[in-house]
Amino acid sequence: MNNKISTFSAMAVVALGSFSATNVYADDASVVRLATTTSTYHSGLLDYILPVFKKDSGYEVQVLAAGTGKALKMGENGDVDLVMTHAPKAEADFVEKGYGIEPKALMYNDFVLVGPKADPAHIHGMKDVTAAFEKMAETNATFVSRGDDSGTNKKELILWSQAKIEPNFGGYKAVGQGMGPTLNMTSELQAYTLTDRGTWLAYQNKLDLEIMVEGDKRLFNPYQVILINPERYNNLNTKGAQAFSDWLVSDKGQALINSFKLSGKQLFTADAK
Repeated sequence: MNNKISTFSAMAVVALGSFSATNVYADDASVVRLATTTSTYHSGLLDYILPVFKKDSGYEVQVLAAGTGKALKMGENGDVDLVMTHAPKAEADFVEKGYGIEPKALMYNDFVLVGPKADPAHIHGMKDVTAAFEKMAETNATFVSRGDDSGTNKKELILWSQAKIEPNFGGYKAVGQGMGPTLNMTSELQAYTLTDRGTWLAYQNKLDLEIMVEGDKRLFNPYQVILINPERYNNLNTKGAQAFSDWLVSDKGQALINSFKLSGKQLFTADAK
C-alpha cells in the first residue's frame, strides 16, 4: 500500500479542477462523492477502508483529495455529497452557514514538526512548538509551508500567530502543494515543515528528515465527517452519504480505522462520539 496508488484509488481519486467526472457520477445512486484531505488519501487509509465499505453497502466512493479549504469549497458548491476534513474552526463555520449538516467526530492523530538531521535551528526535542517556530524564524531556517489552505496549512498559520511571528522571513517558502509533495521538497531542501503524523509515517522511509517536535497539546489533529445539506442542492446522493457517514462511526468502521497501521504503527485513533 504505502505511497503507491492502488488500482482502487486510481479509479476513485479525481484530479483537482476536473469536475466533469463529478458531474458524470452526480445522478448515479450507487456512487458517493467524498471530498477529503490529502492526508487521509496519502496515508493509505482510504485504500484500506473503502473496499470494505463497498462490500458492505454496495456504494462506490469517488474520492476528491484536496486541502481542507478546497474540500470544503467543493461542499459549498454542491460538487460532493460529504466531506472529511481536519480544521475545526473552518468546519464549524461551514456548518453554521448551512452548507453542512450532521458533523460527526471521526478520528484523530497529531501534527509533528520535522526537519533535517543537521537541525540548523537547534529545535530537536523541544516540547513547546511555538518556541520552536520562534527559533526557526530567528535563525532564518528554511521552512516549507504547504500554502494551500489545507487543514495543515491552517494549523501552521495558527502556530505562527501564537508565536507572534509573521511568516515572511527569508527562509519561508509557501509552495501550494499537498502534504506528500511538500515533504519531498522539504527533504530535498533539508528544510523544516509541519505534517500530519499519518502522512509522515507513510513517507518517512523515503525522506532524509526526522521528527523535531512532537507531543505539544497544540498539535492535536481531529477529523470530522460532514454531510452536505440536501436542502441546498438537488443532485446530492444524501442516502449514500448518510450510509457512509454512519458506517464510518459504527463499531466496524471505527475498528478498521484503529487497525490501519504502517510499519507496525497506528496512524489514526478512532474517536466517534
